[in-house]
Amino acid sequence: MPFNIPILLTWLRVALIPLVVGVYYLPTTMLPVADQNLAATLVFIVAAVTDWFDGFLARRWNQTSAFGAFLDPVADKLMVAGALLVLVQLDRANAVLSFVIIGREIAISALREWMAQIGASKSVAVSSLGKIKTTAQMMAIPLLLFHDVLWGAIDTQFWGSRLLEVAAVLTVWSMFYYLRLAWPLIKEKAGTLN
Repeated sequence: MPFNIPILLTWLRVALIPLVVGVYYLPTTMLPVADQNLAATLVFIVAAVTDWFDGFLARRWNQTSAFGAFLDPVADKLMVAGALLVLVQLDRANAVLSFVIIGREIAISALREWMAQIGASKSVAVSSLGKIKTTAQMMAIPLLLFHDVLWGAIDTQFWGSRLLEVAAVLTVWSMFYYLRLAWPLIKEKAGTLN
């Protein structure tokens, strides 16, 4: 396993996930709800920034690796799934939308793994649509975690909910996009099994 700054940042992101979840299990006498929301929001934002920064550094310093390419999306998916589960439990995120987002991540991860096994991983490489979907998620989740009025004017619950809806639509759209790219190979491999 290679060890460099980009991979260290990815591991940091993995380590931050339990903090986003765990802060809500502290007694409110120790950390009031508003402080729990702020702490979870800040930790999530730091984790989201490392997501962008580790990829930037890996490309800039030519430190990309197969292990980094594996760990980075796993960390992203764990971060989003963990935060969404907390938000559903707190009744701040729609369970159906959260299921769609998490289910798509599992399905596309399985598709990518299968495509890699048959030597066609480039067919389902991350697209700009997937990046826009991720951006919508990474904006929605901190707004929902914060769950308050920001700067006296921005209802973060309202805007986070709308962005989560946008993210869910983009999630389904990007899933069909990847499936359409992979479909010829799926048909071909299914034909060889008959």
